[in-house]
Amino acid sequence: MARRSVLFSPGDRPQLMRKAPTTGADAVVFDLEDAVAPARKTEARDAVRDMLAELADEGVDCEVCVRVRPPGRGAAADLDAVLASASVPAVDALVLPKASAAADVRDLADLAAERDADPPVLALVETAAGVLHAEEIAAADATDALVFGAEDLAADVGATRTEAGTEVLHAREHVVLAASAAGVDAIDTLHTDFEDESGLREDTEFALELGYDGKLAIHPSQVGPVNETFTPDPERVEWAERVLAARDEADAEGRGVFAVDGEMIDAPLVAQAERVVERAGAAEAATERE
Repeated sequence: MARRSVLFSPGDRPQLMRKAPTTGADAVVFDLEDAVAPARKTEARDAVRDMLAELADEGVDCEVCVRVRPPGRGAAADLDAVLASASVPAVDALVLPKASAAADVRDLADLAAERDADPPVLALVETAAGVLHAEEIAAADATDALVFGAEDLAADVGATRTEAGTEVLHAREHVVLAASAAGVDAIDTLHTDFEDESGLREDTEFALELGYDGKLAIHPSQVGPVNETFTPDPERVEWAERVLAARDEADAEGRGVFAVDGEMIDAPLVAQAERVVERAGAAEAATERE
């Protein structure tokens, strides 16, 4: 499943939630945490519950997720609304904010299990503790992705956000390493200025270079550029397919060394080719669902 673009939508805004699955985003997240004022939490839970039922009747092609509050700080009430009712279809995944340790993932999974559900968890790593424990968070059984949150992290450590982003670069790299080591998706932080398409494309290209699988979006206009960046171009796919075909031929002939387009191919390049083909396949499947 591709998660090139992960679009957030406030849980107390039914019109925005209804529009989100039509934007082409691979995943949409109905937000019951930061995007909703404390006085509107109950209203938001009811709206998300109703929207899940509505979308189930209509059918959607994207992954539908809900960001709940952390365990001990409202998660139980949120899960009661979105999981406990037999009339509400199960969500595809839960998004856990401010994950600081593997225990946070386990606690949320246990709360879901008490409601006869076992959705995968997309764990937001957006605090100093979360970054330091990113490996164990990624390795938790329920974790299916690490999501890097630069804005909350900067606030947590007292850093000043800059256009260059050097103040969060170490953490950004650490999160993608932890996700890769655990074999789960790595979703990059959002680009806050949704009117800045050139900046979004540059930031998304850098995330791709770092090894991320996708990126958060906060506005429908960001979905297209993000999807395009995380979809390998045809020339790159053709190169990858030639590499893998040559690898298979060399294996069949018992050769350990082979060349493609005049370049000697080693194990890292084979791994790159496999990743390109995998991403291209996932992107194609996502496009066919739209």
